[in-house]
Amino acid sequence: MKKTGLVASLFAAALLAAAPLASAAEYQPQPYQEGKDVIWLPTPQEFVDKMLDMAQVGDKDYVIDLGSGDGRLVITAAKRGARGLGIEYNPDMVEFSNQAAEKARVTEHAKFIKADIFESDFSQATVVTMYLLSSLNLKLRPKILDLKPGTRVVSHAFDMADWQADRIEAVAGRTAYLWIVPARVAGSWQSTLGELTLKQNFQMLEGTLKTGTGAVPISKARLNGDQIRFSAGAVEYSGRVSGNRIEGSFEGAASGTWSATLRDNNPVSSPKIP
Repeated sequence: MKKTGLVASLFAAALLAAAPLASAAEYQPQPYQEGKDVIWLPTPQEFVDKMLDMAQVGDKDYVIDLGSGDGRLVITAAKRGARGLGIEYNPDMVEFSNQAAEKARVTEHAKFIKADIFESDFSQATVVTMYLLSSLNLKLRPKILDLKPGTRVVSHAFDMADWQADRIEAVAGRTAYLWIVPARVAGSWQSTLGELTLKQNFQMLEGTLKTGTGAVPISKARLNGDQIRFSAGAVEYSGRVSGNRIEGSFEGAASGTWSATLRDNNPVSSPKIP
């Protein structure tokens, strides 16, 4: 073989040998790798599906994953027709996730950005997901409670202390918590029924309904987002909270409709929503 031919052959062989090395050098996230606030561990796909099922994610939702890791939750939500945003501090993970979204052909619905979750605006989300720590959940809690009432929040493994979850489910030894952001209703309301006084502990309520015959303690009282329910005597009340107004209906010993307006000049207490 001529010398020039030998050189060309060796060069070609070197390129072939380098190709798999370049492929092997592509970034791959590793379990237990260090992150800004937590180590990274992947969430099994079965559990991702459970989290999205609990939040009843559909094509009208905007899912924001706080600390999105390899992007699988946002990509799965996008496959369901939802829009999704992953907020991740590690730029390599962000690039990896965007590439994964391309491979899954969901780039129109799934986006990933490099950002600090504690400095990010996720107020447009209808669903918030996270796999952090209880201490970090608590740090985020004030912003979460400021989200639109009815926003669904799902956490993998970690709770939010005295804010009790609306639903808890276990899959393969893992636990998922669901909260629904409650409206703020603590105070004195002037209603068509009489004076409704409410004290609030997140989604749990207590208080009295004062009519011409006296004050009756309410029971079975709670919020589900902007939906309120309680009983007083033999009557069950339900309604929708919209700012300082409630519109609803009642049934039982009597039936009909009712409405109420918050009396700002006579607050009972601030809701227990730190």
